[in-house]
Amino acid sequence: MADRIELTGLVAYGHHGVLPHETEHGQSFTVDLTCWLDTAEAAATDDLTKTVNYAELAQLAHDAVTGEPRQLIETVAAEIADAALARYDVLHAVEVTIHKPHAPIPLSFADVAVVARRSRKSSPRFRNA
Repeated sequence: MADRIELTGLVAYGHHGVLPHETEHGQSFTVDLTCWLDTAEAAATDDLTKTVNYAELAQLAHDAVTGEPRQLIETVAAEIADAALARYDVLHAVEVTIHKPHAPIPLSFADVAVVARRSRKSSPRFRNA
């Protein structure tokens, strides 16, 4: 059994992209995070240290988006997912969606998004954590 914590619609300005004007001028990105964990102990004890602090999680995602420019939002999403698993031992899995609604596509579209999902079970780095 796993409960979920969801954080949606976090907006941050970053300089990610393949094209020079994307890294020079930047744009807004929106991040959605879904964390799978067992919150029973946190709920029973009313103890924040037994769950994910979503204010810290939001800051972690914000720092990644506003940090070092990457060519691919795939990289940004993976960095956030890996950092969340590394920070919170209680996480079973995390899913990070990076929305890039102003991607340089010369057609009418609503959004481009990349989703990275990491779990302790599937990631060798976190398997024994």
